[in-house]
Amino acid sequence: MEKIEINATGEKVGRVASKAASLLMGKDSTDFTRNKVASVEVKITNTSKLEISEGKKDGKIYTHYTGYPGGLREETMGKLIDKKGYGEIIKKAVYGMLPSNKLRNEMMKHLIIEE
Repeated sequence: MEKIEINATGEKVGRVASKAASLLMGKDSTDFTRNKVASVEVKITNTSKLEISEGKKDGKIYTHYTGYPGGLREETMGKLIDKKGYGEIIKKAVYGMLPSNKLRNEMMKHLIIEE
C-alpha cells in the first residue's frame, strides 16, 4: 500500500481536502478504476496550522437532521473545532468530496489525520 503525506501548514481547508480526496480515489495512479478502492493511504499532518479566517469559523455552519420534528441541529465551524478538533473539519470536507457510493466508507478508512 502506497503511503502519501500531505502537510497542511498554511493551506486552506478546501485545497487540502480536494487533494486528499483525489488521492483516495486513485485519480493520480495509472491503473485508475472507478469501481475499486485505490491502494493508497493518505496522511494529513499539521491540521492545527490550517489557514482558516475568523469569518469562515463564524459563518460556516454544519447541519444535521435527527429525523424527529424540530430535530435540525446546527453547529458553526468554530464550535466544531473546539469540540472535536481540526481533524473533524478535514474529515467532513474530504467525505463530502468523495463520490457517494458503496466505496466511500472504504476510502475514508485510508485517511489518517494528525493534528
